[in-house]
Amino acid sequence: MTEPSRTAEDLYAESLRLLLAKDMSGYAGLWAVDGVMEFPFAGPGYPARLEGRGAITDYLRGYPDLLDIQEVTPHTLHRSTDPGTVVAEFDAAGRVVATGRPYRMRYVAVLTAYDGEITSYRDYWSPLAAAEFMGGIDELTSAFAGGSSNR
Repeated sequence: MTEPSRTAEDLYAESLRLLLAKDMSGYAGLWAVDGVMEFPFAGPGYPARLEGRGAITDYLRGYPDLLDIQEVTPHTLHRSTDPGTVVAEFDAAGRVVATGRPYRMRYVAVLTAYDGEITSYRDYWSPLAAAEFMGGIDELTSAFAGGSSNR
C-alpha cells in the first residue's frame, strides 16, 4: 500500500518543526527539486527569488548562525480554495546570534505543495523591521544575501 503524499498543511507543520530544530538541510529537503522560494517584499540587494532546492539549501545553510529562532507563535493556518495551497500567519521569536538582541517578526507565508513537496513558498515579512533587529540594512543584506562568512 502506498503512503499518501504530505499535504500543504503537513508540509507547513513539518517546516516549523525543522526550523525550530535548526535542521536547515531537512527544511530545504521539503522543497521539490524545482521548487521556488520568493520574498515579495525583499529590499535592494536581498534575493527576491530562489529557484530550485539547491539554491534554497544554499540560502538556508547558515540561518541558525544568524537567527536563533526559539518559538513560532501564534500561528493561524488558512485553507484556500486550492487544496494544495495554505496561507499561514505567524510570529517567529528568538535572538540575533551576533548581537544577542531579541528577535520577533510577524510573517505571512503562502505555501503550495504538489506530490508531497513544496513547489512554491512566498514569504512576506518587513525588511525594515528585520534591518532594525539585525543592526541596519547593510547588516541584513550582508547576512542574508551572501555577504556572511556563513554563506
